[in-house]
Amino acid sequence: MKKRSKRYNAMLEMVGDKIEEMLSIEEAVALVKKTGSNTKFTQTVELAMRLGIDTKKADQLVRGSFALPNGTGKSVRVIAFAEGAEADAAKAAGAVEVGGEDLADKIQKGWLDFDVAVAHPSMMRFVGKLGKALGPKGLMPSPKSGTVTPNVAQAVKEFGGGRIEFRNDAHGNVLVIVGTLDFEEDKLVENVKAMIDHIKSLRPVAVKGTYMVNIALSSSMGLGFKIAV
Repeated sequence: MKKRSKRYNAMLEMVGDKIEEMLSIEEAVALVKKTGSNTKFTQTVELAMRLGIDTKKADQLVRGSFALPNGTGKSVRVIAFAEGAEADAAKAAGAVEVGGEDLADKIQKGWLDFDVAVAHPSMMRFVGKLGKALGPKGLMPSPKSGTVTPNVAQAVKEFGGGRIEFRNDAHGNVLVIVGTLDFEEDKLVENVKAMIDHIKSLRPVAVKGTYMVNIALSSSMGLGFKIAV
């Protein structure tokens, strides 16, 4: 039998049978906040969705970006590949680094102190060379995720303010941050509902049968609670 820590057992005692029940979003949010308050730092709140998709088929993959109604509560460092007026606008919008070939060279030399990279389409001649550096870390700009766009300044502002990128993994799971434990409950509920509705709206036409198989909500170091699909 697996041995659990005192902290884990204490959390289980707080929730009782709720750990096995299918809950409403409101109930899950309340329990995540209740059980995640026993750390010295503010934990993130994570939403995990298992989708009934065949990840080996390109027409069933689920990916994109989405602006949560209340942001993520995290500071996001955004860089922009742009030149001229677009570069000035991106800098004004909050990009921590802006450039073209010079920025690409900096990244190729190992610099990766950022969370999101956005690019103007004209800059892809430089960005395209960064696949090996950015691809494995999920930082490669892409039109599908909204990080390759003519309106670079708007993308910088949105991603810096809480727009998130997501994609399914090899097992059909989508995991996203929907806030932190210091969010008010109603704002977390709003973020969770909006994210679930957005993923529902992306259901691939080729998917047959159940699309949303399981949904769970947890804090980064807390218990996971099942949400009724």
